[in-house]
Amino acid sequence: MQALPLTQSGIQQRGLMSSSEYTFKLVQVCLPEPSKLVVMCDKRKRQCVCLCQVYKSCLDGLLPNYQAFYRVCSRLTKHQSTLLSGQDKQLLVALAGMDVSVPHVAVVSLAVCCRALKLCKVPAAVLHAFDDIRLKPASQVVLGLPEHILAAHAQPSPNPVQLQMTTPFPVTLPECALPADFKKQHGLLAKLHKHLVHRAVLAQHMGEFKSFSTSPFQLNRKGIAHSSRTWQNSEKHVYLFLGYCHHYQQVSQPTLQLFLSSPLIAQFVSFHIAAGHSQLYIRNFLSCAKCVLRWWQSKPGGNHPSFVAGLEWLQTLGLQVADQLPRPSKDPKGLADIGKWMCAADLVHTIHGAEQQSQAQMQQQGVTVETSRDMHDAALAAMIFSHLPPVRLSCIRSLVGPAYLGPCLHPDCKEPSCEGNRLSIMSESPLLMRISLPHHKNARKWGKAVIEFDVPSDLAQLLHTYLGAPRKALLEHHLLIGDACPYVFMDMHGRGFVAAAVLTLYWQKWLVSRGGVPMNPSMCRQVFVDERQSDSATAGPSNQGAAMVMGHSVKQWDKWYDMQYHPRLAQNAVDGMQSWRAAMLQSHTLAAPDLTLSTALHCGHVLVSDSEESRYQSCCSDSDSDIDIELD
Repeated sequence: MQALPLTQSGIQQRGLMSSSEYTFKLVQVCLPEPSKLVVMCDKRKRQCVCLCQVYKSCLDGLLPNYQAFYRVCSRLTKHQSTLLSGQDKQLLVALAGMDVSVPHVAVVSLAVCCRALKLCKVPAAVLHAFDDIRLKPASQVVLGLPEHILAAHAQPSPNPVQLQMTTPFPVTLPECALPADFKKQHGLLAKLHKHLVHRAVLAQHMGEFKSFSTSPFQLNRKGIAHSSRTWQNSEKHVYLFLGYCHHYQQVSQPTLQLFLSSPLIAQFVSFHIAAGHSQLYIRNFLSCAKCVLRWWQSKPGGNHPSFVAGLEWLQTLGLQVADQLPRPSKDPKGLADIGKWMCAADLVHTIHGAEQQSQAQMQQQGVTVETSRDMHDAALAAMIFSHLPPVRLSCIRSLVGPAYLGPCLHPDCKEPSCEGNRLSIMSESPLLMRISLPHHKNARKWGKAVIEFDVPSDLAQLLHTYLGAPRKALLEHHLLIGDACPYVFMDMHGRGFVAAAVLTLYWQKWLVSRGGVPMNPSMCRQVFVDERQSDSATAGPSNQGAAMVMGHSVKQWDKWYDMQYHPRLAQNAVDGMQSWRAAMLQSHTLAAPDLTLSTALHCGHVLVSDSEESRYQSCCSDSDSDIDIELD
């Protein structure tokens, strides 16, 4: 049954109340399943919002449905919502007929609420009621969680009095048999809806830990402050560990206190080993665990000796993991066999073909969304490989266009005059474009040296064409973003490639569509170094200059990027030995003395030697002499 509109007799207005910021109006929807709606108007912004009690029977007996609705809303909003407090909360509770003692209400968008209702399979009548209200712009839905749902859980202490690690520490890793659902996501974000009561404590822990790790000057912290990317990785490892403890170890209170349990850490490492995860991934988690322990160590009561022993235990565990789980060796032939490698010539040919095709289609069909997207993809591919030494993908993702005049978008930038990683047009005639990259991986090690260079003419012409009408057509097509997108390159939704995984998937899909293989874009750096270091390398840039544009040094080529470094050196050494051997034989033939001995002279020497010592020295074998020299 569909709900009647708000203006018809099927809905009864029950009253009007005002607060400091909002005006509430209770509305009773007459449906087979009675539902309460509270129209809540913001006085300042004059926007319509509303409260949903879902339906009355939820409070009487269908608590699982109510909890499912709440946790779906929390997941869809990524656990970021506006909490009501004070007079607003009291009026809202009184009007909705909820328990006045401890209500927990939060504001989420009406679109999210409608989607959550569909996922929770509530009656269709309730959905239709929300569809009627959804016509109002910028509407909100306020959710309330009854106290008797929360009372079943006890809140953990955000600052425990006694801080110490679980002892004794495990002396070996426990055996781990993979559970049947080990492929499922085990991060806490996916399971957080079951532990809403503990979010406050966990949020406090994470806030303090972030401040401890990212503050520029934190003198009770070892080392420098974490960058934004390092903190994101640490946060990911924290949530994965807490989610594992909840999902597989049945831990009901996921807080950072779990890092004080060495058995749980050992079991988590065993889980990663059984799942076949890399040693680098495991060591990154152990580094994150050491940071959490140092944070606990900085708190009052954190001077227990177990922390020092725990840090040493984690250090030992990391070293042994690196020793027992070596990084797998990769070579171009093996990667080509599994469809993860293209040689430099094939990759350059593929990208060049995309450039020519995009320009030809633009001339024949004009500026459309399809031709604009093709030119965007060709320009992106040309930036990743072919025209330039492979620049770091993080620099390409953060590259802003010439039209952007705002502040630097790098989260760690503190320079007021910094313009960020930028593509600039220096002159129109002749066309000259320049790329400046102040934010790259080694910027801190290089003393904030900027990677800066002029763009080659062919690439500059391609970028200049794309930044004109084609990019404008793409921005107009993506209505949600519009001209607000500052980045040069954008995904299929008109947003910048903020996440590295988005660019990886985008590149792989494009490369396959051009007849290539699903190779990661970061692998282009290995492809370039493999060609430059090979014996058949063609004339090109200097290795030192190319490494500078790539954001590292030539030494890093041999260590990380040149996958044929060791076999090539070994083969060159063996091949060189043959010419060396031939030279030795030739020199011996030309300069060898006449070693022919006279039999008579030799016999006379033996005969005239009266002493036994002289006779022994003249007749000793070469092998005996070698033994004497070796012993000496």
